[in-house]
Amino acid sequence: MEVLLQQLINGLSLGAIYALVALGYTMVYGIIELINFAHGDVYTLGTFFSLAILGLLGVSGELHGAQLVVVVVVTLFGAMMLCGFVGVIIERFAYRRLRNAPRLAPLITAIGVSFILENLMQLWRGPSPVPVPEIVPNPTFHLGGVELATKQLVVIALAIVMMLLLQVFIARTRIGKAMRATAQDREAAQLMGININTTIAVTFLVGSALAGVAGFVSGMYYGTTWFFNGFRAGLYAFTAAVLGGIGNVAGAMLGGFLIGLVQALTTQFISAEWNDVVVFSVLVLVLVFRPTGLLGEALPDRA
Repeated sequence: MEVLLQQLINGLSLGAIYALVALGYTMVYGIIELINFAHGDVYTLGTFFSLAILGLLGVSGELHGAQLVVVVVVTLFGAMMLCGFVGVIIERFAYRRLRNAPRLAPLITAIGVSFILENLMQLWRGPSPVPVPEIVPNPTFHLGGVELATKQLVVIALAIVMMLLLQVFIARTRIGKAMRATAQDREAAQLMGININTTIAVTFLVGSALAGVAGFVSGMYYGTTWFFNGFRAGLYAFTAAVLGGIGNVAGAMLGGFLIGLVQALTTQFISAEWNDVVVFSVLVLVLVFRPTGLLGEALPDRA
């Protein structure tokens, strides 16, 4: 039982990172029905941005007290803004002109943008894994035989807070209502005076900013990054979005946590080599019996 509980904690902390990345996938797909394969690389770029900001601040080791809070806030905010800016640039120059093109065109473009970002990161920081300073103290707590690391609790809490803030933003703000209207019927929303270009750009901004949060958290959690990390993480995050119900914010979070749990339990009780097999088998089974995902809803085709 103690082993099971330990792996549940490990799975939730891993799934929290997938969930943060999945939020960006599900937002973009919900608005323009585009699978933005470059989003995983924006997540990796968030770790590189965080690393650059820490370097500018002269931080190379563990911090405490007010200094820790200031550095974390500045680094997190900087990574979010820079990733958000990258997301807006990608939407403006790579996707905007392809909105009415056959679906294969933006899909291929997204793969191309992914390769561009990966190669730019490789040129920037090199082809080898790059260490990330461990700025956050990581004391552990023991509850019976279960070990809880501070980093695990921070990752899980941050993911939940971000999801709640995103839900409030979409439900209560003017631009959030414009996003929902655009997702429901783009042409009707435009006729009602909604600026479609601005709404979609903000969607990319928010989704990419969340990827920046995931990038910062990932660097803090693992203590290392690599220019190719986004491929695998993006694949799992997209799977999480589909599993939970793509276009659904809560579904993306649920899918991310479930995939993290499946990976942790598979590693413990079967083998790490079987992670992909088990994860995608679960995805196939869910989609066979519920094609819209766990929390997705069947919607009529747009006219």
